[in-house]
Amino acid sequence: MGLGRRHIAPIAATGVVVCMLGLVAVSPQLYRAFCSLTGYEGTPRIAKAGSLVKGTRSMHVRFDSNVGGALPWTFAPETDAMDLVTGKTATVFYKVTNTSDRTITARAIYNIGPPSMGAYFDKISCFCFSDQTLKPHETVEMPVVFYLDPALEKDETMAGVDEVVLSYTFYEQKPASVAAGDETGKPRL
Repeated sequence: MGLGRRHIAPIAATGVVVCMLGLVAVSPQLYRAFCSLTGYEGTPRIAKAGSLVKGTRSMHVRFDSNVGGALPWTFAPETDAMDLVTGKTATVFYKVTNTSDRTITARAIYNIGPPSMGAYFDKISCFCFSDQTLKPHETVEMPVVFYLDPALEKDETMAGVDEVVLSYTFYEQKPASVAAGDETGKPRL
């Protein structure tokens, strides 16, 4: 006993819907991985070590910090800007304070401007790679270690770019139980 013709279409349609839902579920992770590898859309690349090649071009790097939503944190770089020669590794610290009376976990989302610089901005270490948890009224200094890839010196489209902006915005992260359900941790039905 095989499936009749009238059963094939609903089964195929169900299969297509399941595949589409699966693709929607993994697409943010795939997009982030693609952007991290390529520097697409101003996403800095992640490097394992500093550049072995030292460049000659100096660029002005500005540091921007923001807090999203109602997150009760103060967040600022310890220096607003620096001049950096391509290939040279730099470390910049950001000071973060939880001004509330509760422990909060947040994640910094980062971006590079102009977007074309994302392919040449290599981060070695960054607080933005993972969630950060601060206790009530706790203040911490968080480093970011990076360099500008000397390959940008050979890119003709980068000839007129003299400044790059590294921008972060912290957003509160809800615990997994809250994200999956309500404030009590119970799943929504």
